Amino acid sequence: MTAEADPNAHTRMHSVSEETRSIVDLVLDYSRRRLLATDTPLDHASSPGELTRLAGRTISEEGIGASRALAAFEMVLAPACITTDHPQYLSFIPSAPSKAAMAFDLVVSASALYGGSWLEGSGAVHAENEVLTWLAGEFGLPAGAGGVFVQGGTIGNLSALVAARDTARRARTGAGLPARPEGGWAVVCSAEAHSSVKSAAEIMDVDVIAVPGGDTGSLSAAAVREALESDGERVFAVVATGGSTNFGIVDDIAGVAALKDDFDFWLHVDGAYGLTAMLSPLARHHFAGVERADSVIVDPHKWLFAPYDVCALIYRDPENGRLAHTQHAEYLDVLTEQAAYDPSDYSIQLTRRPRGLPLWFSLATYGAATYRDAVTHSIALARRIADEIERRPGFSLVRDPQLSVVVFERDGWSKADYERWSDQLLEDQQAFVVPSSHAGRTNARFAIVNPLTTFEQLTAILDSMK
Repeated sequence: MTAEADPNAHTRMHSVSEETRSIVDLVLDYSRRRLLATDTPLDHASSPGELTRLAGRTISEEGIGASRALAAFEMVLAPACITTDHPQYLSFIPSAPSKAAMAFDLVVSASALYGGSWLEGSGAVHAENEVLTWLAGEFGLPAGAGGVFVQGGTIGNLSALVAARDTARRARTGAGLPARPEGGWAVVCSAEAHSSVKSAAEIMDVDVIAVPGGDTGSLSAAAVREALESDGERVFAVVATGGSTNFGIVDDIAGVAALKDDFDFWLHVDGAYGLTAMLSPLARHHFAGVERADSVIVDPHKWLFAPYDVCALIYRDPENGRLAHTQHAEYLDVLTEQAAYDPSDYSIQLTRRPRGLPLWFSLATYGAATYRDAVTHSIALARRIADEIERRPGFSLVRDPQLSVVVFERDGWSKADYERWSDQLLEDQQAFVVPSSHAGRTNARFAIVNPLTTFEQLTAILDSMK
């Protein structure tokens, strides 16, 4: 029906009608089946040509209707995406959202919530802040610590470092010094720090002083001290990693934090993957010193069982974040002139959905003790499979696991051998384990975060390395 024939055509997408009811039923039925499925395959990528051939043209003036669009997604597009919450998805850092968190993500979208200001979303902000306060307490940060949920670790690290530089700049101008030190600003981090730290530095136009991690890969206090003594007032922040992506290695956070007694710098802990391990008694001791951090991040979509995409950015003193990030405009005066907690004041994002709510609902539903059990399972399983790798002839660990990442080599294998093996695993729908590398040597790597991953699944993968 054309717009000329139907004077209400402009309301079609938003009105409650039989068509709307049918769309909602279709989507909720699919979501229910997906959420409760116990046999979702790993799936695999397809070529652009194959997707075009199978899906056909889906965008047109007339539309193809909800049934055909959902069918194209379910039968063609979704199977061309690897299932990140599969127990045998063991590459990169997997996602393993709880059933409650995934279900509540539907509620967040259905509720049309805006999470950028207290004025517009106080209930959502209150719930998110409760989670942030709980996390801050787990990390040993003082009362009053808080922040915001942002899109991911890259945005979290960038926002924290922007606040760190702003704090250093205000300190200099307050002391009557030039806002920018001679030679420009610099941030110190490990050479094995996540790529997002270097990306943030490029965006901010500051130098990176990359300190070698040594044999263990851990950033040492002695190496940081040397950098601080060498570059002096240029260094506005030191980034310590709370669980590296490639190995799950935790820097000497306590040693670096102790340097704050002798030097003036902002300590940021990038715990996007690993800081969650503080919930487990098996790993909490690795993180001594986090309580002295000026800011931390942790990604709930990694090991806190929330859906993509969410990162908790927490400031020791949120006021430093607010001073750095509050945006000013005439249309925002109604927000900036009131004394309310507006999440958009604490990161580079102004517009935001309340992405912390699925985590809040899951935590409220299951309780923190269930989270501790799930995290502890992953760490214990990593240690068990590491012992198995050490026991097997022809296998060797690259490093002993600290958290839940296990990196190992098959003796005598070339890069091509690892690639053929990895491709076959996915082709057989047994597992998704892509090759990694360290110091120029190709290796294999298990990143274990899914509570449904079993020892038997992992040993079967080892058995396939013939």
